[in-house]
Amino acid sequence: MGTLRRLSLVAVLLVLALLAAVFASSNPEAIDVDIGFVRFERVSLAAAFAVVLVLGWVLGLLSAALALWRSAGEKRRLRQDLQYAETELGTRRKST
Repeated sequence: MGTLRRLSLVAVLLVLALLAAVFASSNPEAIDVDIGFVRFERVSLAAAFAVVLVLGWVLGLLSAALALWRSAGEKRRLRQDLQYAETELGTRRKST
């Protein structure tokens, strides 16, 4: 199963690289990019597109990681609360 997953990942990456190459060859012109505080002149359209795509992907990963981190903290807190409740229930059963 792991080998099939790796082969699928490699195939997807190769297709994406091929699509990027086709996009770059069909858009050879250079553009000026102004991001507010820095201006880049004569940047390849394909390179600018790739950078924006990668930055979006990284920001998506960071936001997902933050959500998972919060979820793990909540899970840890709930587990501690459950352990406390079980301990409390055990001491009440012994006293009656």
